[in-house]
Amino acid sequence: MITDPTITRIGQGVELHHHQGRRDAARDLFTQIWADIGGEQGDPLHVCVLAHAMADVQDDVHEELGWDLRALAAADQLTDERTADAGVVIPVAGLYPSLHLNLAECYRKLDDLDRAREHLTQAQATIGALGDDDYGRLIKGGLERLTEQLAPPSP
Repeated sequence: MITDPTITRIGQGVELHHHQGRRDAARDLFTQIWADIGGEQGDPLHVCVLAHAMADVQDDVHEELGWDLRALAAADQLTDERTADAGVVIPVAGLYPSLHLNLAECYRKLDDLDRAREHLTQAQATIGALGDDDYGRLIKGGLERLTEQLAPPSP
């Protein structure tokens, strides 16, 4: 169970966006939380989770990419102890498939297929960290779809 109040607030923004369709309200809440945590200087767990969520509510793919890159950089500073202290049940290694999937999708949208494939490969290399639960199946499904989209055309 999530015990960190900032992670709980981020979850409320995710709920606004994904379950209530209130993208602008979610972005506004995320912007406030970003200010509250001190931006990129904040706790790496907060920065990672918030930037990952903030990327999903961007209208411009370049901005989305910037947020996804912030999330990945913050993940590199995390420890399993920190995530466990916050009540996050996914180990740090379990964050990477989703982070790389999102980066691969951004690069695909930008028609930078080499970078997209690089991040897809990194996501696939870390997929073993995911469980066989709803989250794991969601990410694995996304990787399968993106793999098909990035496959070279048949001759």
